[in-house]
Amino acid sequence: MKQRSYIFVTGGVCSSLGKGIVAASTAAILRSAGVSTAVMKLDPYLNVDPGTMSPFQHGEVFVLDDGAETDLDLGHYERFIDIPLTGACSVTTGKVYSEVLREERDGKYLGGTIQVVPHITNKIREKVEAAAESMDTDVMVVEIGGTVGDIEAEPFLEVLRQMKNSLGGGRVLSMHLTLLPYLAAAGELKTKPTQLSVRELRRVGITPDIILTRADVDIPDSILKKVAYFCDVREDCVIPSPTVSSIYQVPLLYQKCRLGEIVAEKLRLGELKFDLGDFERYAANLAAIDREMTVALCGKYTDLDDAYLSVIESIKSAGVHHGVKTVITWIDTEKLEEAENPEWDRLRAADAVVVPGGFGNRGIEGKIAVAAHCRAEGVPYLGLCLGSQIMAIEFARHVLGIADATSEEFDEEGTSQNHIVHFIPEQRHIQRKGGTMRLGAYDCQLTEGSLAHKLYGETAVSERHRHRFEFNNDYRAQFAAAGFVVSGVNPQSDLVEVVELADHPFMIGTQAHPEFLSRPWRPHPLFAGLVQAAL
Repeated sequence: MKQRSYIFVTGGVCSSLGKGIVAASTAAILRSAGVSTAVMKLDPYLNVDPGTMSPFQHGEVFVLDDGAETDLDLGHYERFIDIPLTGACSVTTGKVYSEVLREERDGKYLGGTIQVVPHITNKIREKVEAAAESMDTDVMVVEIGGTVGDIEAEPFLEVLRQMKNSLGGGRVLSMHLTLLPYLAAAGELKTKPTQLSVRELRRVGITPDIILTRADVDIPDSILKKVAYFCDVREDCVIPSPTVSSIYQVPLLYQKCRLGEIVAEKLRLGELKFDLGDFERYAANLAAIDREMTVALCGKYTDLDDAYLSVIESIKSAGVHHGVKTVITWIDTEKLEEAENPEWDRLRAADAVVVPGGFGNRGIEGKIAVAAHCRAEGVPYLGLCLGSQIMAIEFARHVLGIADATSEEFDEEGTSQNHIVHFIPEQRHIQRKGGTMRLGAYDCQLTEGSLAHKLYGETAVSERHRHRFEFNNDYRAQFAAAGFVVSGVNPQSDLVEVVELADHPFMIGTQAHPEFLSRPWRPHPLFAGLVQAAL
């Protein structure tokens, strides 16, 4: 069996410091030197996965090729290291406990008392090692969610302690990210929270090998030396992590401090040569931009950027690709249901529009109004999942004259006779919410000569899905006769995948979530096409 190494990333002081970016950046640096590296997330919450969690609480649900619904950090991982991950790379407390309790009911533990240690911790370790094996990787970077000191994170930290003890420092590395708060009254950064966070790690038997310090201001060397002294790590192992203009500058920032060499030394990976050319070129292209355009993101989770994180990153990357800064205007579609609302002025000022995915009927009429505006005014429009269904409903109402056209999802009272979007038969009997949608990668066959075909440059593509409602094929002929083109279908099921308007500069919808496959230096064709059309 291949001897694998593990890098654990923990966080202290407070949440949302960017542990996922640290993990992704570390993996990207190692991969740039040819080291086989993957990333996984250990989430302490009791949900089995984020699939049923509100975007307001936890941000977007990132879907993998195999259909796993995961934390948004896996999106960061894939964008940084550019390899597809699997469901094995996402582990939650809920998933671990469910499995252990199921095994207990099946008699696996022979009547023994089930305890957090060793049963839960053994299961967590088993999943970490299984993920590394399934990804066939030399180094597995493991992000532990939450903050050191959280009650629910204790079993995961215990796994780190056990693995470091049993495998040795040459195979297990601990990286700890902490906050250096700036006190305006004192005019300085304070290291005490970092010291206390490291003390909390030591309480559970873990001494970090590398400490990364987050701050919104430049971090002087004197502060880094102080952290090294009081936290008992080498001075070169305290890495500054000040806020930068783009997350894709972070690997460059860390490698400037020789993070790759430090990790290679501690894990005995030998002498490595690092090449972060893709990140350097992205940073250079970003710095050279001297013009901007506005993209209206029309949804209902507008109070939290993370709810549409992959969409935002896809829009930004498409902009950099075309040499333009894409300024995102948030449009609350509930407000658009009022004809005189000022939100309309902001929508009309946008150069392009994206209507993302979502669930439920709140804000739906506003989204339909957005599609009507874009169709009538020739504004470039990209509909993602629900946004594609909205495009069809709007067309049915205002072009085909089907006044009660809607989706079965929104017709809770059953008053409409025209469900342009509906449940497919195999979905009707499903009662459980979690993991029951059309999830993961599905094939799509594109019509030659269509806009979609021109954008993709090929006729056979694969996209990731997360939905349970589909375009109603009973209406396809009627739509096609009026210029609403079905330009992509799933060859196995004949379900509609891509739609577009024949007489519009750029109005296209996809039943999939293309944002999950967009990369910083390889933007998804649909997002790149949207920006190009707007320019």
